Amino acid sequence: MLTAETQFTDKMTTTLEHGYQPIQSYDIEGPEETPHEIHVVPEGSKSRWNHIVDLDSFFTRMYQYHQKNGIVCIALNEIFLLGQFAFIVMLSTYMWHCVDYPVLFKNKILPNKTKVELSDVFLPLDECTNEISSFAWFVISLAFIFWCIMTLRTLLRLGHYWEMKHFYSAALKITDDELQNLTWHQVQQKVREVQKEQQMCIHKSDLSELDIYHRILRFKNYKIAMVNKSLLPVKLQVPFVGEVIFMTQGLKFNLDILLFSGPWAPFENNWHLKEDYKKVAKRKDLAEALSRSILYAGIINLILCPAILLWQILHTFFSYAEVIKRNPSLLGMRSWSFYGRLYFRHFNELDHELHARLTRAYRPAAKYMDSFISPLGTIIAQNLAFVVGSIGAVILALSAYDQDVLLVDHVLTILSICGLVYATCRSMIPDQNMVWCPEALLTKVLAHVHYQPDYWRGQAHTHNVRQEFAQLFQLRAVSLLEELLSPILTPYVLCFHLRHKALDIVDFFRNFTVEVVGVGDVCSFAQMDVRKHGNATWQTSVHSGDEPLPSDANQYTQVRFPVS
Repeated sequence: MLTAETQFTDKMTTTLEHGYQPIQSYDIEGPEETPHEIHVVPEGSKSRWNHIVDLDSFFTRMYQYHQKNGIVCIALNEIFLLGQFAFIVMLSTYMWHCVDYPVLFKNKILPNKTKVELSDVFLPLDECTNEISSFAWFVISLAFIFWCIMTLRTLLRLGHYWEMKHFYSAALKITDDELQNLTWHQVQQKVREVQKEQQMCIHKSDLSELDIYHRILRFKNYKIAMVNKSLLPVKLQVPFVGEVIFMTQGLKFNLDILLFSGPWAPFENNWHLKEDYKKVAKRKDLAEALSRSILYAGIINLILCPAILLWQILHTFFSYAEVIKRNPSLLGMRSWSFYGRLYFRHFNELDHELHARLTRAYRPAAKYMDSFISPLGTIIAQNLAFVVGSIGAVILALSAYDQDVLLVDHVLTILSICGLVYATCRSMIPDQNMVWCPEALLTKVLAHVHYQPDYWRGQAHTHNVRQEFAQLFQLRAVSLLEELLSPILTPYVLCFHLRHKALDIVDFFRNFTVEVVGVGDVCSFAQMDVRKHGNATWQTSVHSGDEPLPSDANQYTQVRFPVS
């Protein structure tokens, strides 16, 4: 403990009795600030929100409670997620073991039956149970255990959100009916007022908006910085395709456990980086330990690969099959990829703020990607659309004359495939009445996303820029394919790519972590210190009268150039 804090031994003893450890002050560059005081609230005036230990989790739940519109919406969503998992498992098991497909497809003729009924197709329960193999029972048992774990986690989360409901109603004086009419900024102002009365944080008398943002976005700021420094994501060289950026939900889940929330992660808890990670002498030992952890995670992913892959296929089928059948052009639509959301995200930017900014950039981004026309692809799509459209038109004309045509084997299948192929081809044919300027469109995109590499300037019309932007703004079909392949590729990426970056990751946490009183360890980029992490060209072009940046602001410590 620092010398200045030892003067408060009696007060700190009182604090430690409540389970709180003192946080060392950090000497932040700039003008000298007023020392932070540790306020000890008398025992008689304490409430249930005095001296909250894990303010990161508390403020995160507070933000999610506001964004998810209260306890009823949160509970329903959690319950339906549990029901959805159970429904997919039961429906898949039933369709696999309890349906007599020869009867359904009329490959088996039932005696004294002219019409197949549902009771003929679905097997009785006892017969269905006997049809289930031992391996299937093993898979069902694993699914049931996983569902029980999900249920326990859901009950725990709902308990925390129930406490948050009391915090909103008792401390903030906000009911669930009022949540939709209040902005996050208004909620945050009320929280700052409650801090002055109840001292949720004992190390500061007042909380700034930046303090709250730091706690909610502590780990996300680190991930943004890792993308900024090219530690993430992993780039793979795929034959006949070229460089592919791999960042999926499954890999993101593994990274969160390995680097932030897992038992072997660099962080001791939600707000404190392990002391060894701050010591240069320990870097190689820590890198070897982190490399082993990544390897073990890759092996575990490989063992669980069949189960995860099966779940991905089932979940994707049940989620998108009907939607794609009704609107096949959905696969040709685009969305911001996981990598794009990290690449374009500002430090200290909450989810709803990022979503609003990227939503404004969606239309010009879609128009920019559509402005690239493939003459060869257009010719093939036009002729293929003509062929399948003609076949579909003939079948429809015959069925209009006699409905028995639709009863012929595979006619409906052919009609559905023709409709799917036709809709896909039409989405690939450009509108000849519209003319787009790629440079102007990309400029409109950058007005909202605020970032671009220097070599994109004046090159918006080139194939290379288009391909790089396509990694950020993916086709929905590509996103689905990546998620389906994620269980297979994630073990490979962890074992053969990310593991070799262990030393760079250890150096990153040591070089870009600062300790702030009342907040804990945060990513130094999130401090928004332009002199430490800025670029000299920013001041030259925008603030020419300012003092030059310090000499230690080299390329390694600089953040990428923002275009805004």
